[in-house]
Amino acid sequence: MYIGIDIGTSEVKALLLGPDQCVVGSAGVALTVSRPHPGHSEQDPADWWGATQAALASLQAAHPGEYAATQAIGLSGQMHGAVLLDAQDRVLRPAILWNDTRSAAECSEMMHELAALSDLGGSLAMPGFTAPKLRWVARHEPEVFRRVAKVLLPKDYVRLMLTGEHASDMSDASGTLWLDVRRRDWSDPLLALTGLSRRHMPRLVEGSEVSGRLRAEVAQSLGLRPGTVVAGGAGDNAASAVGMGAVQPGQGFLSLGTSGVLFVVTPTYQPNAASATHAFCHAVPGRWHQMSVMLAAASALQWVAKLLGTPHVADVAARAAALDAAGREAAPLFLPYLSGERTPHNDAGVRGSFHGLDFDTDAARLGYAVMEGVSFGLRDGLAALNAAGSEVTRLSLVGGGARSAFWAQMLASALDVEIVTHGGSAVGGALGAARLGALSAGAPMASTCLPPPVDTVYQPDPGESVLLAPRYALFRSLYRRP
Repeated sequence: MYIGIDIGTSEVKALLLGPDQCVVGSAGVALTVSRPHPGHSEQDPADWWGATQAALASLQAAHPGEYAATQAIGLSGQMHGAVLLDAQDRVLRPAILWNDTRSAAECSEMMHELAALSDLGGSLAMPGFTAPKLRWVARHEPEVFRRVAKVLLPKDYVRLMLTGEHASDMSDASGTLWLDVRRRDWSDPLLALTGLSRRHMPRLVEGSEVSGRLRAEVAQSLGLRPGTVVAGGAGDNAASAVGMGAVQPGQGFLSLGTSGVLFVVTPTYQPNAASATHAFCHAVPGRWHQMSVMLAAASALQWVAKLLGTPHVADVAARAAALDAAGREAAPLFLPYLSGERTPHNDAGVRGSFHGLDFDTDAARLGYAVMEGVSFGLRDGLAALNAAGSEVTRLSLVGGGARSAFWAQMLASALDVEIVTHGGSAVGGALGAARLGALSAGAPMASTCLPPPVDTVYQPDPGESVLLAPRYALFRSLYRRP
């Protein structure tokens, strides 16, 4: 048996995985986010540990026999968060999270001071990353910065509680902007930008390697065996990829949730920072991945449903799906930049807009325009990945948007790739973390990192592709960089 623990932003989830790769059970405990000032987003690391203990207790209560037979634990978590510890491993301040935007000025300074930053780190400097946060702390909270002995990521703080080890994996470390992603090692020039050195960093391991073992006193309190293996684990997106069996070059997934993420496995380091993509290490050795991110995806459809006074998003999608070809061609175009955009524009100030509204525009056409605009934004992201050398012919579709067959078909035609959905199969960071735990305990990758069963396959439709092509060209022409 294997346990996967996912330290999310809104929830800590624990999952129990059997040796046959079947999920035995799962449990979740909610978290809250503190926003003490505009643009700030923080959590208390003690809350992650408390929620982890509670989630594991729920698993134990529901499945006592299987739980007690756990051989290994894997960790997944929200990326980029900054946990600052003193020399006695005491938390110095609340953790600054991935969605905190206070360090925009520091990002600009870092890009100016080190021209090689994006080549080393695989991405432009963005406020979400860990390194700019520490530069902000050094400037605004110098008394805290002087006491920093170690900087850990969220899941790695939980590892510290479990094992007493300061360690991180390659995929999560890629999101700090301190890692030389090509070499899979800390970068002295990147660390120097924030006044830190290797002594402030945790030890690096691969996600499928052993990072430590469960401390005796912790094992007793959790009802697990002392010395239980704890794997390196992964950042949330890389862990989700492992959970979906995306570990070989060309495999990937499209997450159509609040945001839109395209994740593609690559055999080498293939950055394209100029188009605001991320090139990170994967959670398994000898693999990297490319990732494009758009900030509003399924959330844009939720927004327009609310705007139209429609209680259910599915109703808007159904109206859009009922349009004939003429109705779709007459629909307005939608730029989905409701909260700015990352890939490919890296423009925090741009905002969404409808183009081509007329008296015939109705709820169906507005809904269609939003779904199409998000699809075009994802096509932009795929083009940025392709420009860096990525090749993909099939993507697993996950997230809330995957429930719409109409949208899945549109994505297949817009992106010109095969789209597959997986029904109610368990996917996500906790499953990937459990699989990485299994790998660290000696399970073979070929039989562990299998894709979930395919529910439906969507092939590009030539007729729809012909309809979309001129609309995509016009969509591309509407964005104007300030």
